[in-house]
Amino acid sequence: MSIQKITIKNFRLLENVDITLENRTTVIVGRNNSGKTSLTELFKRLLSEQSPSFRLEDFSLSVHDEFWNAFLLYKEGKDEIEIRKVLPRIELNLTISYDKNNPILGPLGNFIIDLDPSCSTTLVKIRYQLKNGEIDKFFEDINYEQTEDIDSQMNFPFFREVNGQNGSLDSDDSQKKTFFHTIKENDRVKKFYDIVLLAEDVNDSNNQKVMEWRQIHLILQSGFINAQRGIDDTTHKDINLLGKIFESLLTSAMSDFADEKDHKIVQNLENAIENMRLNINDGFNKQLDDLLPTFELFGYPGLTDPKLKTETKLDVERLLKNHTKVHYAGINGINLPESYNGLGVRNLIFILLKLLEYFKAFISREVAPNIHLIFIEEPEVHLHPQMQEVFINKINEIVEVFSKTFTNGTPWPIQFVITTHSSHLANRASFESIRYFFTTSVGNKENIRKTQIKDLNTGLMNTSPVNKEFLHKYMTLTRCDLLFADKAILIEGTTERLMLPEMIKKVEESFPDRPKLSSQYISIVEVGGAYAHLFFNLLNFLELKTLIITDLDSTKKNENNHFTLCKVSEGTRTSNSSLKKWFGNQEITPTELIHKTDEDKIHGIHRIAYQIPEPSERPCGRSFEEAFILANLTLFEVNGTSAEEIEMNAIQTTTEEVNKKTDFALKYGIHETQWNVPRYISEGLCWLAEGGRITNSPSIYAPLDGNSGLQKQDNSHD
Repeated sequence: MSIQKITIKNFRLLENVDITLENRTTVIVGRNNSGKTSLTELFKRLLSEQSPSFRLEDFSLSVHDEFWNAFLLYKEGKDEIEIRKVLPRIELNLTISYDKNNPILGPLGNFIIDLDPSCSTTLVKIRYQLKNGEIDKFFEDINYEQTEDIDSQMNFPFFREVNGQNGSLDSDDSQKKTFFHTIKENDRVKKFYDIVLLAEDVNDSNNQKVMEWRQIHLILQSGFINAQRGIDDTTHKDINLLGKIFESLLTSAMSDFADEKDHKIVQNLENAIENMRLNINDGFNKQLDDLLPTFELFGYPGLTDPKLKTETKLDVERLLKNHTKVHYAGINGINLPESYNGLGVRNLIFILLKLLEYFKAFISREVAPNIHLIFIEEPEVHLHPQMQEVFINKINEIVEVFSKTFTNGTPWPIQFVITTHSSHLANRASFESIRYFFTTSVGNKENIRKTQIKDLNTGLMNTSPVNKEFLHKYMTLTRCDLLFADKAILIEGTTERLMLPEMIKKVEESFPDRPKLSSQYISIVEVGGAYAHLFFNLLNFLELKTLIITDLDSTKKNENNHFTLCKVSEGTRTSNSSLKKWFGNQEITPTELIHKTDEDKIHGIHRIAYQIPEPSERPCGRSFEEAFILANLTLFEVNGTSAEEIEMNAIQTTTEEVNKKTDFALKYGIHETQWNVPRYISEGLCWLAEGGRITNSPSIYAPLDGNSGLQKQDNSHD
């Protein structure tokens, strides 16, 4: 059995999302504040508490107006059924699959209410909603003065925004603020809302059955390994985290339903404690008795001496809790405290022992739950990259080891949900297991955002298996962080990668009033001109604003009728696969490419940039290095009286300068930084910084060199 899909409504950023889970391990990735923690927090609230509760702040911001709309209906005298349709509730739906041929369904059998013999899924619904009969109490003592028809006031902020009105609705704005203040300060959501557990027929939503809340814990056991694990908290005292795990292991071992081996260990511990107690009574307590005076010393009439005796009690639990710590083996009989190991090792040991603790707790239950769901937040904490990659590969092996070692191979119905900010860990996971979280604004309200979730497995269905395999291997080998970035830049090679930070800095200095890329999380991916187009589907799927910087790569036919590289002015084709793919033309010419408009270069939130002439009277470069030299004629002492002459001299200089591209990049990226950014790159960076379309981008170049001597040409880029 396993959870196939999770549906969440109205909890924080998770306004309305679906998450499919893998049978074993699902990896959640995404930028900061994209809803990953909200997912874990919701399950923690629902599965770790006997009576889960929420506050107004836990409801998605986008549904807060529905409280107000329900209040308006209440004041209008509408019936409870109609009001409840509007009043928001937090909802978690679990679609659970099972083997219909297995006669033993365990506790899940109570949730299977359909009559379809071919059905192998059931739906478990958890709702946090207003209690029956509490409408009046929820809205009581909240005054409202009607200023116009209630229907026109529903969602009035939107109404006012569209119509530009500020008059009569201002009083409603004030009343609305008072309403929410009252709901929040009196904690009415927590007081009058309650949790409801339902079983629902997946084929008939009207076929439902109310279940007792305790039954959710019978079918589903949870575990949470939080991101903030406290393993580095040694400021005041050693907190002995590993020792606390051993307390939990002992508790599981003492269960009536633990395995025989664990029972034997507990019995041996108790025997050892009993022997200690007898020794204490014979020695320790006799000495303590001598400290107690006889009551005859007080000389109180009629008081017989009660002859007080001491007795020291010991038990395994208290001894483990208060007087036992886990140490690492040292030398010469000196063991080392838990805090003496590195944070990464301690973190890994902690995670492994927590998994063992959860496993032992699972198998010690009288009736084993159908599913065990464990959330692991940021396992990469304090782990170096190689250890992160090993972790994601080994976690499935741990499950098998536990089953073989402790239950003779009986399967552990475990599902892991791992949230991470690590590109090392994410790229080691299979595409099929990755769920990508990102946020978008709600309607036209930029200050209210909601989570969207994408499944890389289904999202890349239109990508061929070969290309998908290439993407996965490439992202793994290059530690690509596309899954965590705000924006991305795809570049050709090492030269652009090394010089890009300086180019971004120069563009920002030239346009100080524009948004700055240096303050945004930009993923720079070196893909080469031959492979950039393989990323197009992935970039579309991630909805990631992306600038693709590539080369014009002009070619012409030679005497053997084969296309070979040539200067741009002689080119009849491009060899660049990305440009052909972008413009949908396998035979597109350099001249056509040069005359493409900014609009032609933009597809949605993606833009392509390739060499174009600097000021229009200059020739166009074929590669980054040629374009860089043409943008800096004085720096490279390139002269000429015609476009053809300048082009030839620039090509000659390029050949001399870039025999070693890395040396070229280091020279001008670090040591000699007084140069102009090639026009095609500056325009692209300006567009990416804005996140929108840049037209008539101002030039950052100095006036033309006096030795150019060229006539102005008609060019769509001017």
